[in-house]
Formats: sequence, C-alpha cells, structure tokens
Amino acid sequence: MRILGIDPGYGITGFGVIEGDLGQYRLLKCGAITTPPGADFSARLEMIYEDMRQLLAVTKPDAVAIEELFFGHNVTTGIGVAQSRGVILLAVRQAGVELFSYKPMQVKQAVVGYGNATKHQVMDMTRRLLHLERMPKPDDAADAIAIALCHARCATSLLGRVANENKRGF
Repeated sequence: MRILGIDPGYGITGFGVIEGDLGQYRLLKCGAITTPPGADFSARLEMIYEDMRQLLAVTKPDAVAIEELFFGHNVTTGIGVAQSRGVILLAVRQAGVELFSYKPMQVKQAVVGYGNATKHQVMDMTRRLLHLERMPKPDDAADAIAIALCHARCATSLLGRVANENKRGF
C-alpha cells in the first residue's frame, strides 16, 4: 500500500510517501510544498492546491493520511492552516484517492505506542521503523511521514480493517 502523509500548513505543507506491506515500511519520497510569505493569501492557497494536484498525480497513492487540526493559542494561524487543509482535501477528493484524518494523539499512539509521546520520541520511532540514518528535513516533512506511518499501522490492524469495511458498507 502506498500512502501519502500530509502535515498541512500555508507556509510549509509537509508530505511523505511510504510503502507498507506486512509491517515493513519504506520511505519513497518526502519534502515540502512552500509558499512565499509576502504573497497574497489566496495565491498561496492556489499554489498549495496546484502543487498537491501534481504531487498526487506523480506519487499515485492508494490512500492519503492528513493530520486533523489542533487549535492552540493562535487562532489566526489556525484559520489559515484550516483554509490550506481545505484546498488539500479538495485536491485529494478530485484525484479520487481515499482520505483518512488523524489527530496528533492518534499519530503518537500508532507510531510510538503512547499518545502523550514527545515530538522527539515520534521522530526517533519513525526513523527506526523506516531504517533511516536520520530524519528528513524540514520537520514538516518528518511529521508527514509519521502521519503516513500512522495510517499504515492503523489500516493494517484488525480494528482498522473492520472500521474501513464499516465505512464502505461491507
């Protein structure tokens, strides 16, 4: 299964593509979609949308996993990230790829086995699961890889299969 993980943002949107089969995972590609800070916000959203469409066409994922938003103290930033996430969701929907959303705590639980794990623990376990010498940069790409791993580990579990079957109506 080829999974595209996405860490949404409007300045930097991280992405990571992994392949997973029978508990073995391999990183295929990762990076970031970036937009210039001085650009008009609607132009930035258009750039994210177009780059996401191209990324989906090139990587041909079986599934897309994206992080759900967590609003901390800066609601203004959260609104911008939500708008970015919206154009990403549109691009995924138009590409006809199945989409799965995960909360940050779910990513930590699936990757580390502990929902309150630190960012360092998540990155270290991600590196180990993918047999990498070091985690890719920027951090947004590393986060996206962890989101993809979360889906790989959840989708292949018995509970994940049952949930997906129920979602599809089987």
